[in-house]
Amino acid sequence: MANLKEIRNRIASVSSTMQITSAMKMVSAAKLKKAQDAITAMRPYSNKLTELLQSLSATLDEDSGSKYSEQREVKNVLIVSVTSNRGLCGAFNSNIIKQTNNLINNVYATKNVSVLAIGKKSNDAFAKQDRVIANKSEIFDDLTYDNVSEIAEMLMEKFVSGEFDKIEVVYNHFKNAATQIIMTEQFLPIVPVENDDNVNLDYVFEPSKLEIVEELIPKSLKTQLYKGIRDSFASEHGARMTAMHKATDNATELRDQLKLTYNKARQAAITNEILEIVGGAEALNN
Repeated sequence: MANLKEIRNRIASVSSTMQITSAMKMVSAAKLKKAQDAITAMRPYSNKLTELLQSLSATLDEDSGSKYSEQREVKNVLIVSVTSNRGLCGAFNSNIIKQTNNLINNVYATKNVSVLAIGKKSNDAFAKQDRVIANKSEIFDDLTYDNVSEIAEMLMEKFVSGEFDKIEVVYNHFKNAATQIIMTEQFLPIVPVENDDNVNLDYVFEPSKLEIVEELIPKSLKTQLYKGIRDSFASEHGARMTAMHKATDNATELRDQLKLTYNKARQAAITNEILEIVGGAEALNN
């Protein structure tokens, strides 16, 4: 059995760790509320914009399609991998890295695949494979629509120029604080919609339908990317809050076990001392 000093040191160490994890849980809980409100308020706008764009695009003639919906042979693929800059959030980052690796090694095994890293964890993972074309981890220091728009514009330029034939975004979709869903969304080219119920609605378009689509597509793509990063940001704090809650519970349980062990060891030491004293007294009497 370990001596009393070692057990006391372990109890102090576990108690210190428990204070840290508890504080981190509280910080993430406070940040989660703000991030959750932001993504919840944004989703209806983003979904309606996408629905409107898809309805309009479906009614256009094939020869008048947008440059962003051009379907060509896929040779070069860009994966936008959205992780966090910090760890201690359970499987949040590792799930995204696994999904990205799955796309690289299985889905696009015969293609030339590059990665745009949003988050230091993603950059660290894929820089070793020499696949990272850009690292946009600083976006989380000031997560605004304008800053995300710059990244979206860069992606659109790379697609239009023919540098990449397909662009996909991998991120965590926020469901609740304990659940994040891994999403793989095609960013470019725009996915054509079939059997849309709103296609045959009788609208009068001013200016022309094509001009409206050309104006809406860049805005829709920027909003789509912004929503994905916002989703990931809220998911990160939810995952960290859950992980730190579990870590605090485990530290509390371990501390209680160590205290029980300490009390047993202390009682055993006292019993041994009493036995030695009694044994010594008996020896003197004899």
